[in-house]
Amino acid sequence: MPDQKLSPEKQLASFLAKFTPEISSLAESILVEMRKRYPTAIELVYDNYNALAIGFGPSERASEAIFSIALFPKWVSMFFLQGASLPDPDDKLQGSGNVARHIRLPSVSTLDEPSVQTLMNEAVARAVKAFDPQGVRHLIIKSVSAKQRPRRPAEKMPRARNPEAGKR
Repeated sequence: MPDQKLSPEKQLASFLAKFTPEISSLAESILVEMRKRYPTAIELVYDNYNALAIGFGPSERASEAIFSIALFPKWVSMFFLQGASLPDPDDKLQGSGNVARHIRLPSVSTLDEPSVQTLMNEAVARAVKAFDPQGVRHLIIKSVSAKQRPRRPAEKMPRARNPEAGKR
């Protein structure tokens, strides 16, 4: 369960801190940009077993979320949660599920690529429910999984040198 003593913002910061500085910094930059673009979005946070996911939608209902930013140990992805039917002439979307598609976000500037902007605009236009232009952004911690995969890549162990290798 979420720590009720901490504000949702502080809880999210603690979730982000579990990742490497590179991943958490990238995610924070992406979140800033998403908040600029969708200032009335309701942010739904799921600190799941596989990933930390922050959904952006018009309501508290996960089924109405339009986007989700998902953090993994080595990358950040943006999920188009109603994206299976989006037109994708530049073949950016990955995945083969019946509902969602995703793209990797190696940098925040990926959001500015014309093909990505087109996908985002189309996703908003086709959404089950639109963002409320009069709404007020807020952050909701929806769930925290008790068991989670490591949030940082495994450390590579140096290979032990075999003193006998190369001797003949």
